[in-house]
Amino acid sequence: MSSSEIIAFLPYSKPFLFVDELVAINENGVEGNYTFSDDLDFYKGHFIDNPITPGVILIETMAQIGVVCLGIYLTNDTISKNNLIALTSSEIEFLKPVFPNEKVTVFSQKIYFRFGKLKCKVSMMNQNKEEVCRGFISGMIK
Repeated sequence: MSSSEIIAFLPYSKPFLFVDELVAINENGVEGNYTFSDDLDFYKGHFIDNPITPGVILIETMAQIGVVCLGIYLTNDTISKNNLIALTSSEIEFLKPVFPNEKVTVFSQKIYFRFGKLKCKVSMMNQNKEEVCRGFISGMIK
């Protein structure tokens, strides 16, 4: 399955799709990008006159690229549009803010994939190659 096919298979659409490109993907991990455009609705109120990307959106971006895209790749023989994909846990440390119009890169390394559960070590870098956040995310595919 190609990167563009994986992105097309994601169960999200704008304004809740946080994957622009998959740079690399294999059975051990994935690297992908997303640019947070300044017209996204959450910037209007988080924070007034000094908008930053909410941490929950950063987690969602890492989950979409680092767990869901990788899960689709790993199960491409058996996955269908009827499968359910759910976040089961996350433990994320936030290091730097992400501002409007910043491009981020997510790196995800598979820790394990068994019985439909995928656990990954994830990190996010900003366009200056500074680590923004890192941690672990798990999800289920049923």
